[in-house]
Amino acid sequence: MLKRRAIGSDTQAVNSTPHSSPPNKRKELRFETHFDALYSTGAREGAGRLVNISYSGALLEGVSLRPEPGTSVRLYVFVQPVLPFELVGHVVRLTEDGFAIQYDVADGEMRRLVDEVAAVVSTFGAAAR
Repeated sequence: MLKRRAIGSDTQAVNSTPHSSPPNKRKELRFETHFDALYSTGAREGAGRLVNISYSGALLEGVSLRPEPGTSVRLYVFVQPVLPFELVGHVVRLTEDGFAIQYDVADGEMRRLVDEVAAVVSTFGAAAR
């Protein structure tokens, strides 16, 4: 199975096969990133790194606080040279030092946004080689 990830200082390429890792049950392609992000749960705010993004959700790590699963979260992601963008979703799982969200609305606009982020990480990754 080929797991597409952009290459470079902000991303990493991985070619996985069923023999090298457990099967990936996720339906959506994920793009590894290392972008700064702020987030708000309404009453509380935090900071972390957006480490991957897909058409259905995102993963933050190195966070200053971990909202409980089910909590609504608004992410503000800072991608250069693209303008900052906002993602809205809810926490679906916690990691050791972060959390994953699923978007509340996964529509064409969200797919376009993810495609733009993927293009940025791919472009900068190719330039870094």
